[in-house]
Amino acid sequence: MSEATLAEVMAELAELEDPKAREVNEKHGDDHGVNLGKLRALAKRLKTQQELACELWATEDTAARLLALLICRPKAFGRDELDTMLRQARTPKVHDWLVNYVVKKNPNAEELRLAWLADADPVVASAGWALTVERVAKKPEGLDLAGLLDAIEAQMKDAPERLQWAMNHCLAQIGIEHAEHRARALDIGERLEVLKDYPTSPGCTSPYAPIWITEMVRRKNES
Repeated sequence: MSEATLAEVMAELAELEDPKAREVNEKHGDDHGVNLGKLRALAKRLKTQQELACELWATEDTAARLLALLICRPKAFGRDELDTMLRQARTPKVHDWLVNYVVKKNPNAEELRLAWLADADPVVASAGWALTVERVAKKPEGLDLAGLLDAIEAQMKDAPERLQWAMNHCLAQIGIEHAEHRARALDIGERLEVLKDYPTSPGCTSPYAPIWITEMVRRKNES
């Protein structure tokens, strides 16, 4: 597809609307009815179009925003622009894709990570923790891992859901990647019991940190 207009793309998104997909998505807090496979196929056809991506984002439509995140140029956004976009990202999927597909590839990612970690809004803070998970796994140099565990130990039990989920992921990642902190990570997970009873599909690893850490370490040792 050559340069597409906003109206053309919005019309195509409307055609992709599927009541069954909307029903499934809404159970996860996402208010759109577009199958994500079809959304990705549309993005592949459109290719990178930064101006169109900004227009799609401005519609405030969830499917349009998800598409925007797939066709944008991540490094083209300024720090303040990304901060505003995160605060506008109302649904979990838009929030998740913005952090993972755009912010992580932006030169301001580390500055935003530190700012968001300290933010009073728990949803914004969860983005800071999500970026910290990335650092724990890929660039742990300079991170205060013991300090992160202190914060998790003190705050995770009573944190709102999305913040709790991100902190728990960080706890597990520290335990998986850093053997010197593994015993403490396991201990924190066992004492706080966060997500201990989370329903897990057959063949999937539980998000309960002690099980998650143990299973991933086992796989690493076997490979």
